Amino acid sequence: MLSAAEAQERCQALIQRATRAGAEAGDAVYIANASESVQVRLGALEDVERSESEQIGLRVFVGGASASIGSTDIGNDALDELAIRAVAMARAAPADKFAGLAPEELLLRAGAPALDLDDPVEPSPRDLRTMAEEAEDAARAVPGVTNSEGGSASAGRGVVALVTSHGFSGAYAATSHSLSASVVAGEGGNMQRDYSWRSTRHAADLLSPDEIGRKAGERAVARLDPARVKSGAMPVVFDPRVGGTLVGHLLGAISGASIARRSSFLLGKDGEQIFDSSITITDDPHRLRGLRSRPFDGEGLPTGPRALIEHGRLTGWLMDSAAARQLGAVPTGHAARGGSGAPQISASNVVLQPGTVSPAALMADIADGIYVTELIGMGVNGVTGDYSRGASGFRIVSGEIAGPIAEFTVAGNLIDMFAALTAANDLDIHRGIDVPTLRVDGMSIAGD
Repeated sequence: MLSAAEAQERCQALIQRATRAGAEAGDAVYIANASESVQVRLGALEDVERSESEQIGLRVFVGGASASIGSTDIGNDALDELAIRAVAMARAAPADKFAGLAPEELLLRAGAPALDLDDPVEPSPRDLRTMAEEAEDAARAVPGVTNSEGGSASAGRGVVALVTSHGFSGAYAATSHSLSASVVAGEGGNMQRDYSWRSTRHAADLLSPDEIGRKAGERAVARLDPARVKSGAMPVVFDPRVGGTLVGHLLGAISGASIARRSSFLLGKDGEQIFDSSITITDDPHRLRGLRSRPFDGEGLPTGPRALIEHGRLTGWLMDSAAARQLGAVPTGHAARGGSGAPQISASNVVLQPGTVSPAALMADIADGIYVTELIGMGVNGVTGDYSRGASGFRIVSGEIAGPIAEFTVAGNLIDMFAALTAANDLDIHRGIDVPTLRVDGMSIAGD
């Protein structure tokens, strides 16, 4: 893996070759990752894995057309061939009036913000094994746990560099650390599994193995002997583990690409009130040590915090340069890049801000409802907003979480669900999309 400075140099060298080969404009991106993981099961070592990947991608523009190409070979001869092939491909491609680099005047010119994404601590394979064993041991020690799917720990590091032909050059490194446990409770036909995990940029921010394991074991035991639920309309409360998926559907719907294709259920609702005024959803790419933090976007534009939903009102679309041109707007710094191909649109660290009441108070007036801890399937229509997913969780009876339930479906329409959504005050930020406990009234439950 190259250093950040070396990666920038390779990208610059590729741009120079593309220009000599006839490209009118272009950008080059370098993405590399190296990780090591250890898996244990029932106290024994099950797997040790080391993976490394390195790729450089080139996008060129010739006569209004573009082409993208990538390679895992970053040697000089390979870069020569890459540049020549990319330009030849662009000359054979149809013109696209919306394609192009980001506006030059909007490029990040100041120094990139320091986001503390690169942890100098590098655990050894022995350290990772010890963490995995301790997490699994803690999970198996929970009364009622009968089997294990294993404990795992991993650590990795990546480097990203981007250089454009019109003046941007940047790179950064980021590390990752993760720890998980997954166990089974019960026996015979009455077995349930559950898990717990945590992923961070810095090893010091991980939960302890004991806490990870204990949560996994307690969750699995709590799911034993699930009942069925009767069909009908009732309030549904989403555990934070699954509530973030609702925000994920929002992000897809406010993508400029979806709006330009007219394939979003929020088409025409820019600036409108789509949530209760108590709901604010923010996007912060500059969060220190954030899992999705980044100093610049995939086109070299500056990134920065913004409200996606402010007091319930939709503030606009997420746009890369191509979507902005289609919509007659300005890119918002939400372009993301892979090793090859055109940029895609992606948010960063998204948070639905907490409400003012506890989860217990949020559920206190529910005589008969559902608390969802797991969602299954992908029955969501991004064009109409129709929502239907398999689920499992717990009954809510007289304001209290009661016994476990399984094999039911929750359904509604996302526009109606957003309007009815309320939030508790138990926000815990540690994912890419973070939400507190969420309540949505009037959903349809399909059970017995």
